[in-house]
Parts: sequence; structure tokens; C-alpha cells
Amino acid sequence: MHPLHDIDALLLLALALASKRRPAELAEVIAAVDLLQGAIPSEAKLAESFLRLATNGLVCAEEGRVSLSTASQAIVTGLPKKADTAERIFEVRQRLAAHVAQDVQEAAMPTIEQLSAAILAHRASGQGTGKNLLMPKPKTPETERKRAGHWRKPLGAARRRKG
Repeated sequence: MHPLHDIDALLLLALALASKRRPAELAEVIAAVDLLQGAIPSEAKLAESFLRLATNGLVCAEEGRVSLSTASQAIVTGLPKKADTAERIFEVRQRLAAHVAQDVQEAAMPTIEQLSAAILAHRASGQGTGKNLLMPKPKTPETERKRAGHWRKPLGAARRRKG
């Protein structure tokens, strides 16, 4: 696949994260990009990256949702679990360099306007008052009391007789 860009590898990682169970909506892909990188690239760069990945047969679009093709699933499978995001992007970029496009299908990729709307939807959802389910729940005093002696085992019969 030529040319190689870091945003292509980032987009593949974000698609792998967002479309694990079903094809992802654009707002979910944008949220995954934001989670991985901490910043969202411009709409034009994202549109170019989607187009590059689609022309090489790595992205499938259906009914307004986007998912990985079988070739791109093979690229993101087996990445090191303990590596940070930069190392994963580097590894995906190396695998993309070795990828040879086969059976390219024309698909309707997202436009700049659709990507802009997805970015705005993602930013609006971040400012809402909804709960983030990924945050750890605070412990209540009741659960602290229940768990205080939970890890202790009672003394064995031999130790009770000695003491």
C-alpha cells in the first residue's frame, strides 16, 4: 500500500476498537480516534485516509456504518497488548507497508460533511452529563468494612495451641 501515513494506521486501530462486535458509526470511530490519540485530525485528513484505505480494500462501508475488511483484520490481529499507542501505530504501519491490495470494491466512503457532523456529535456527547461507564466506581464505607478482613484466613488448629 502506497503512500503510508500515520493517520491510516491510527484509523485502522480506531476501527478495530470501534467495530469489534458490529460495524461502527462515524461518531464511534471518531471517539476511538480521540481515545487513542487524544486529538482528532481534520475532516479532510480523515476523508483522505478513509479513501486510501477503501481503495486498498481495507475498509468496508455499509448503510452509514464502517468496518474492517478481512485483510485489515489480519493486519490488526496479534498486536502486542502491552505496547503503547505509538508502538501499535508503528507496528500497523509496518504491516500496511507489506499489504498488497486485492479485490478492491468501490464503497461509499464518508464525506467531509459527514465526518464534520460526527466530530461535532462526539464533542457534544463529551460535554453531556451522561455517565462514563469506563470510570471506576467509588467505594462506599459499607464495601470497605465488608472487605477489610476478607483476605485473612483463620488461624489453623496447630497455631492456636502454640499461642
